[in-house]
Amino acid sequence: MKIAVSGKGGVGKTLVAGGLAYSFANRGLKTLAIDADPSPNLALTLGLPLDEARKILPISENRKLIESKTSTQYSGVYRLTFSVEDIIRDFSVNTPLGVRLIVMGTVRSVGSGCTCPANSVIRSLLRHLIMEQSEVAVMDMEAGIEHLGRGTAQHVDTMLVVADANMKALEIARHINDLATEAGMKKTLLVGNKIASENQEATVRRFAERNGLTILNFVPFDEKIVEAEMLGETPLRYKESKGVRAIRDLSEKLIIDDNKHFS
Repeated sequence: MKIAVSGKGGVGKTLVAGGLAYSFANRGLKTLAIDADPSPNLALTLGLPLDEARKILPISENRKLIESKTSTQYSGVYRLTFSVEDIIRDFSVNTPLGVRLIVMGTVRSVGSGCTCPANSVIRSLLRHLIMEQSEVAVMDMEAGIEHLGRGTAQHVDTMLVVADANMKALEIARHINDLATEAGMKKTLLVGNKIASENQEATVRRFAERNGLTILNFVPFDEKIVEAEMLGETPLRYKESKGVRAIRDLSEKLIIDDNKHFS
């Protein structure tokens, strides 16, 4: 099962992605979390202390690795074909919540010359993780599907688009849904997050109905989650908080749907 999680910054998509990965791992499923957000912080959500999270070198910034994969004896010429299995083995990190994590990072071009080699490694790695790995993969994406090429997107089982009741977040959710459909993703589902009232839930429902979005479920606003994140702790340790329970319910719905699809 391959799940990509996207949405506007600040809507809580990283918590949803981390909570899903934790729930799958807790069920005994071999689970890999992929942080493909330009501002990676999935490590904290998966229980790594801040000092350890800071030590993780994103794949896109690992110049030695990128050079070893793409360099040739000719200046300005790099390899397009290379293996990436060793990257998963050597650069994924074990987290306290039983999920392995790999941090992709962002390819920056300012003052660094051509970014083609780094982009090539990132795309090859994502393609391998999505198309060839048999384990559950949960990807925390940027607001869009730029990391996924058309051929790769077709192998993602579900794109979850996270939005709160803010119209800006919902508009971005609509745009992501359109992009995912164009790229050939099998299924795109909306998750209403940080829902604090019946009026907010109704707002999300109305928007989804008018714009052809399918709602998977809602995650309520949860003060415990806010408090945990203020302290730099993972909210996922509060297993009985209403927000964490709701994310766990999301994972159960996805597993049931996946079993129906392959039965």
